[in-house]
Amino acid sequence: MKILIIGDIIGNIGVKRVKEIIPQYKNQNNIDFIIANGENSADGMGINLKIFEELKKAGVNVVTMGNHTWGKKDIFSFIDDEQIIRPANYSKGIPGKGYSIYKCNNKKIAVINLIGRVDISVLSENPFLTVEDIIEKIKNEADAIIVDFHAEATAEKIAMGYFLDGKVTCVYGTHTHVQTADETILENGTAYITDIGMTGPIKSVIGMDIDASLKRFVSTLPERYKISSDKNVSINGIILEIDNETCRTKKIERVKM
Repeated sequence: MKILIIGDIIGNIGVKRVKEIIPQYKNQNNIDFIIANGENSADGMGINLKIFEELKKAGVNVVTMGNHTWGKKDIFSFIDDEQIIRPANYSKGIPGKGYSIYKCNNKKIAVINLIGRVDISVLSENPFLTVEDIIEKIKNEADAIIVDFHAEATAEKIAMGYFLDGKVTCVYGTHTHVQTADETILENGTAYITDIGMTGPIKSVIGMDIDASLKRFVSTLPERYKISSDKNVSINGIILEIDNETCRTKKIERVKM
């Protein structure tokens, strides 16, 4: 079984690239299941129903979110859809769900979304304790467990990888938009990478307009971020090759297209 995981999609330009590339890429590379982070897909902040439907039509099986989950009010109209999940360690009682289980090739794949607590201005519960509770609930229901850890701090992501080694199929990081070169299979069989990168304009500051970004850093004056207008867009992510019998990861590979 092959799972394609797509890094944070930045605005309409990123969505357009997914629509152009992914359907054909899926067929050519025998991809069985696709996960994409969509929390920046609507103008860089949040997601709306139109984009959600476009991503599903392009072949995305599940959309994960992050610190901009509530960036567009439109999300409340579809947050309970089975194909979208938000961080599981948000406060209890809010709309949506933090994980779901999907059928693929006669197997059940659980996808869990978490948000970090270091240097992210979102109040949340402890992601380590939250995911531990979820795994205990679903360990007899899912054949494979994939975790999107939407976090800022490298150390927090690496710690999560070791914390879940042997308990889940893969832990991958999102949010920082820069693909890291540390993909590996940990000692107890869990695939790990600190960040899978973004799907957005190449000539940019993590997807944002360069001039606006420089003005913020150089002058320290407030400047509204806007998505870069560069037409050269890259899709970054990973492909997991999972053994159909054991559901353990045989290979984790970075992709850029």
